[in-house]
Amino acid sequence: MPEIFRYPHAVRDDEIDALGHANNVAYVEWMQSAALAHSAAQGWPGERYRAIGRGWVVRSHQIRYLQPAFAGDQVLIETWVATMKKVSSLRRYRMVRQADQALLAEAETDWAFIDYASGRPVRIDREIAEAYHVVAAPTVNSPPAAGN
Repeated sequence: MPEIFRYPHAVRDDEIDALGHANNVAYVEWMQSAALAHSAAQGWPGERYRAIGRGWVVRSHQIRYLQPAFAGDQVLIETWVATMKKVSSLRRYRMVRQADQALLAEAETDWAFIDYASGRPVRIDREIAEAYHVVAAPTVNSPPAAGN
């Protein structure tokens, strides 16, 4: 199980805004895609959550933009679980342009675990919590995990 999951993304033309760089909404989409891919890689794809009637919803996103991304840039979205509490989990992200290793953004998402039918928070199943390695602070130059 990789401590830091790496999700590659090529910036598309339709993600570029009027200022000529990736729109802020694109970063949120990259975060969502990386989180879903990480969950699936840990054995928890969306259909498995739907089958048990419980899963994750976003409570908040926080993004610190540092440098712009442009069409055609190859971006590596690194993500990891920073905390796993009773009914919530904090996930962190780094977006790095692969060509020059420029740090484009740092971000985090506060996720709540809910019952889909009621919409109320519920305790995170032990099997789900144990599927993720909690990383308090990532190693800056950690090598890519196999297959990521």
